[in-house]
Amino acid sequence: MPGDWWPWVRGFGPLSGPVRIAEQLGVAKSTAYEWVRHLPLNPDEATAQRRRAHSKAMTEARWGAYREARNAAQTAEHERAAGVVGGLDDRDLLMLGAAVYWCEGSKSKPWRSQDRLEFVNSDPGLLALFLRFLAGCGIDRDAANYRLLIHQSADVDAATGWWAERLRLPVERFGRPTLKRHNATTVRRNTGDDYHGCLVITVPRSRQLYWRIEGVIAGIRAAAEEAAGE
Repeated sequence: MPGDWWPWVRGFGPLSGPVRIAEQLGVAKSTAYEWVRHLPLNPDEATAQRRRAHSKAMTEARWGAYREARNAAQTAEHERAAGVVGGLDDRDLLMLGAAVYWCEGSKSKPWRSQDRLEFVNSDPGLLALFLRFLAGCGIDRDAANYRLLIHQSADVDAATGWWAERLRLPVERFGRPTLKRHNATTVRRNTGDDYHGCLVITVPRSRQLYWRIEGVIAGIRAAAEEAAGE
């Protein structure tokens, strides 16, 4: 938009400007807004700041009650759904463990057979579920191996200790971590004290258990297809 139009635009006022520009020039309001959004609403910065503060307060007043109601509804739904779960018996663990492995674990390919379980995730709850699945299959924490997938800028020792404590894992079973090189052009949000990388759980000599998982998944798939055909 030509710069010499600014005095004319300013005369419309901060709120009606884009709308009136769109009407005058016969363009979409979104287009007019893109033209003028970088321009100050008022040459008086103090006045502009007061208007921004007022706008923020009005927005908060308008949406604050809605957010509170939404958060309360979300909490209630979480509690209701969690109450349905109750305990997990052996059958539940077998099906859940097989399902999460099929989603997140390494699987056989036509060109490469899978002779051991390898499960990767960053969610402590999902990893705890998988460890319970392994325990139900007769494999305790001391029989598996562990490794971190983590950015090289992170504190690897602290992350290792965090995972070991959180999931009650033997530190001596942790292998050398796989470090991801930092890319300066990537905007990362998984940083800070809450970043612990991903944990890889590997179960040696677990081909037969992998076959069992394949069987469970085949059974789940068959039951789903049968239900769909009814």
